[in-house]
Amino acid sequence: MADDPEEGMLSWDESVFKNEHVFEIDYVPETFKHREGQTQSLTYALRPAVRGSRPLNVVVRGPPGTGKTTAIQKLFDEVGAQTSDVRTIRVNCQVNATRYSVFSRLFEGTFDYEPPSSGISFKKLFGQIAEKLVEEDRVLVVALDDVNYLFYENEASDTLYSLLRAHEEYPGAKIGVIVVSSDPALDVIDELDSRVQSVFRPEDVYFPIYDQPEIVDILAERVQRGFHDGVVSRAILEDVAERTAESGDLRVGIDLLRRAGLNAEMRASRTVELQDVEDAYETSKYINLTHSLSGLTDTEAALLEVIAHNDGEQAGDVYEAFHDQTELGYTRYSEIVNKLDQLGLIDADYTEVDGRGRSRSLSLSYEKDAVLDRLE
Repeated sequence: MADDPEEGMLSWDESVFKNEHVFEIDYVPETFKHREGQTQSLTYALRPAVRGSRPLNVVVRGPPGTGKTTAIQKLFDEVGAQTSDVRTIRVNCQVNATRYSVFSRLFEGTFDYEPPSSGISFKKLFGQIAEKLVEEDRVLVVALDDVNYLFYENEASDTLYSLLRAHEEYPGAKIGVIVVSSDPALDVIDELDSRVQSVFRPEDVYFPIYDQPEIVDILAERVQRGFHDGVVSRAILEDVAERTAESGDLRVGIDLLRRAGLNAEMRASRTVELQDVEDAYETSKYINLTHSLSGLTDTEAALLEVIAHNDGEQAGDVYEAFHDQTELGYTRYSEIVNKLDQLGLIDADYTEVDGRGRSRSLSLSYEKDAVLDRLE
């Protein structure tokens, strides 16, 4: 038998992680810091539901990685612990980007099984959910998370209209809506139809980006729960926090800690060094890009790839290349360009072209290689 491994080296069955789950994107932290005001506003809006009345509707806004989803999950857990008379369902609109698929999720959350795949009409789907609510005398609170995706597909007004007017068709149906947008450029109320605006008077709850001391505070707790003692020094933590503050997205820091830890393990080191962080940052800084790409359809991804290879070209020229590849028409092309622009993946800027008037030039918002690597 050999002696103990070298000081500072891991043996093959050891890990720097005490609990790696702490660094996963959907982990709900036990203590949720620096969001007291927002949590209070959300609690105030939902309080009527706990008493059996219709809750206030809410618009939750703020850039990605500012705690919006976590706040709602914590709140829904609390409501669930207090009463079984409120049904809370969070819908991820990046995955469910049409009214029909949003209601399929609500059906699944109401009945605990998926609606028949043979395709049941929207009216029937909606009717069954509403009737079940009335029959059980339950209040339904729906969180439309990343609602911006419903807007990109022009499905937001119809979806909200159905939810907000449910009680007219099904007396006794009590539904409250929390819409969560992580697109700062989107004015949720302005973009809705007037028929929805007239019934939708939401409370507004804003989540600003965390400042550096707050980031250090939050990440320090993750380090303490996720790593063994002494793995991440204060200096390393500060460095990670600085890189996170630059991006304004807490998810960058959480992902960075996990990857840096994995890098240290690859070296069989008991401690995370600056080099581990630097190497990991090349991937972690693109977490928002990766998230946005994961929701694209094949056609949307195909267009983004064409734009990457024709970076900065005029929209008409990009269309030619896209059409050759997919045979899709200009209208569909134009819709996808708008969506990619709204997602912050490309910049579609109007420029003056000699003799041709104004034309859009399309360029990537990220480095070409970063996009192409992740599209593969």
